[in-house]
Amino acid sequence: MSRTANAAVPGLLRAALLLLLLVTSCRHAAGAPVANELRCQCLQTLQRINPKLIQSVKVTVPGASCDQTEVVATLKNGQAVCLNPEAPPVKKIIEKMLNKDSSN
Repeated sequence: MSRTANAAVPGLLRAALLLLLLVTSCRHAAGAPVANELRCQCLQTLQRINPKLIQSVKVTVPGASCDQTEVVATLKNGQAVCLNPEAPPVKKIIEKMLNKDSSN
C-alpha cells in the first residue's frame, strides 16, 4: 500500500466507528424499553396483612401508566404498603372495604 492509502485507512476507520456509534445510539433511543415508561408503584407486594393495621386502601386498575392492578394500603402509622391483588387474604380485605364504603 502507498502512504496515501495507509493514511486514509485510520481516517476511514474513525469515520466508520463514528457512524456506527451514531446509528447505534439513535436506534437505542428510538427503541427504548417500555418498562422505563411505566410508572407502577408496586415492585414488591405482601401476600397478607392484619386488617386492623389498615387505615385505607387504594386500588389502581391497569392503564397507560402501569399494566397491572395495584393495591396500596395506607396503614394507621402512615406507612404505605403494596398488597398482592391476587392473594385471597387481600381479596377479602378489598371486599370488606368496598362493602364498608357502599353501606355508608
